[in-house]
Amino acid sequence: MKVNKNVKIALGSILGIFLVLFIVLVVHIATAKPVEYDNATLQISRIDFKEPIDSVMAKQINRDMKSIAGVKNPAVFAEKKVVVYYHDIKIANSEQVYNQLIAKGNYKAERYLVPAALASNSVCPVMDEDSFSFKFSRGIQRIFN
Repeated sequence: MKVNKNVKIALGSILGIFLVLFIVLVVHIATAKPVEYDNATLQISRIDFKEPIDSVMAKQINRDMKSIAGVKNPAVFAEKKVVVYYHDIKIANSEQVYNQLIAKGNYKAERYLVPAALASNSVCPVMDEDSFSFKFSRGIQRIFN
């Protein structure tokens, strides 16, 4: 059975493109350096409010949070009655931030504590360690390192 010349060219082109892209992927994985973060002392924390948060109260909470030393990027989610913020653990821990916030305003709130079972899990926020892409990348890195 004869295969048409155009079909051979199309299949060869597709195979060639796939091979080039695969080589580019392998070279990229092999030469990529691990990202080093300068924010190793930042931690994210949360405060849950027991009362509804209106827009005026949200602005006041935001101002109070920004005035606390070490707190960065507070975000008030009024509909969920939650404040999420980053803080520098060299300056203040989440309990100190919570105590200072409560002292600044008469808020009915509690500090969110991560359950022990959840805190002990190691997680990668980007890739699932059981996925093919994670295992493939790790294998390529091991070959070239």
